[in-house]
Amino acid sequence: MAIQQADIMETNVALEKAKGFWANFSKPIIYIGSALILLIGGWLAYKYLYEAPNEEKASDLIFPAEKLFSKMAATSNFNKDSVTYVLKGDKAQGITGMLDIIKKYGGTLTGNRANYYAGACYLHQKDFTNAIKYLKEFDGNGANQIISKANIMLGQAYAEQKKTDEALNYFKKAASVVANDEGMASEALFMAGRYADAIGKTKDAIELFTQLKTKFPASVKVGSGDVDRYLAKLGVTE
Repeated sequence: MAIQQADIMETNVALEKAKGFWANFSKPIIYIGSALILLIGGWLAYKYLYEAPNEEKASDLIFPAEKLFSKMAATSNFNKDSVTYVLKGDKAQGITGMLDIIKKYGGTLTGNRANYYAGACYLHQKDFTNAIKYLKEFDGNGANQIISKANIMLGQAYAEQKKTDEALNYFKKAASVVANDEGMASEALFMAGRYADAIGKTKDAIELFTQLKTKFPASVKVGSGDVDRYLAKLGVTE
């Protein structure tokens, strides 16, 4: 009986402490809870009332320019006028340029994608500074094949600026990000190896060609004998 009374007393004390806690801290808790509700509500409002509609608008706007870019890429015909249309738009054809999309909808996924196209267009215009600027702004979000292509373009832009270390680094990145894709990785490794050889970095070139031969023995570059020819040129024979 004494034990039960003691338990009851402890429970009453605990309840009184709980009441005291709520009495002392109810206002701060309510304020914090209200702030969180407002914060979450604001985030949801932004996401569904601003972000989602903007994403839809940007997606509609980019379509004509994206279609034109894809056509150029498919035919490897990046003519001056078409590249300018993709980059800066053309009202007569109903094309909104990538630069306008980036300016108005840069925070959207579509705006991010426009950075890639803008960088590629500037590369074709030989404006290497802007090519680097926009390609670096692009976030591939785990799309490794696209990231690899962006890295190759960055390598090309830096190579044109004679920034050899940066260029080689991006060519290497282009290969590493698609390490499990034999076709893309082997092409990127071959490109990196050739560039390393061209700038006199023999050790890097040998390592890259050897890596290509070891990791992708069935690849086109190895099967054609191109890799062995480069290795022989660099003094490596089996």
